[in-house]
Amino acid sequence: MTPAAYVQHKAAASGSSFYYAFLFLPPSRRAAITAFYAYCREIDDVVDEVHDPSVAQAKLNWWRHQVARCFDGQLGPPEHPALLALQPHLSVYGIAADPLLQVIEGCQMDLEQSRYLDYLNLQQYCHRVAGVVGEVAARIFGQTDPATTSYAHRLGLALQLTNIIRDVGEDAVRGRIYLPVNELQRFDVKAHELLKRGQASDASFGQRFEALMQHQIQRALACYDEALAMLPAADRRAQKPGLMMASIYRTLLREIARDPHLVLSQRVSLTPLRKFWLAWKVQALGRL
Repeated sequence: MTPAAYVQHKAAASGSSFYYAFLFLPPSRRAAITAFYAYCREIDDVVDEVHDPSVAQAKLNWWRHQVARCFDGQLGPPEHPALLALQPHLSVYGIAADPLLQVIEGCQMDLEQSRYLDYLNLQQYCHRVAGVVGEVAARIFGQTDPATTSYAHRLGLALQLTNIIRDVGEDAVRGRIYLPVNELQRFDVKAHELLKRGQASDASFGQRFEALMQHQIQRALACYDEALAMLPAADRRAQKPGLMMASIYRTLLREIARDPHLVLSQRVSLTPLRKFWLAWKVQALGRL
């Protein structure tokens, strides 16, 4: 399997909403963003799929060395197909080593902590695993205005907050709680209640959890509004793939808002047809 075929399979097999946004890009940009997305998935899988922390740490160190190979010809080419597919696009779209390494640092945080004291602390994590991803994606999509970088970071934050909301139950199975500790305290939701996914909690849990989650959802929705307001008009057309992702994820948030308790027991998602429709609507009509 060629590197290009590998990253295409990685992106398609993930079932991610991001894949639908890539479909409308011209071939060269689609190849670049697909390779970058596959790289991000590989890094994310280290923490999600490797249960021994020492093994996960070794793998992250290996990836750091692989990134170095992309930028230092004396080290030889990278060995992993995701980076082999990505490397030809790095200079074309002005992608430096730092954002690639920042993605690794974000996953490093997952190895070192499973709680976030407050929203500011959570934002630092989101910046590494999503903000810099948005920054690179914006470059690949065709950024021309420097101000688009701020939009990309805010959109990345909104997308990551959506992931956190959707994955509350799945993260609990792994012993992780991304919702800020001080906000759990504010809404009187105990960590052990989340880790048990609401099972064996008292009768008031449902109401307390609902209030907590609606707070998270409204903040994430506000981040989408802020991101859209920050996007320069000159780049609105080029950044349509990001707008497609915003449309899909914002719709997902509204679905979760109807019954936030579902995230404790299942993965709430949109059908592939609905995702494609939302993406097409942005492409054809230019609006969310």
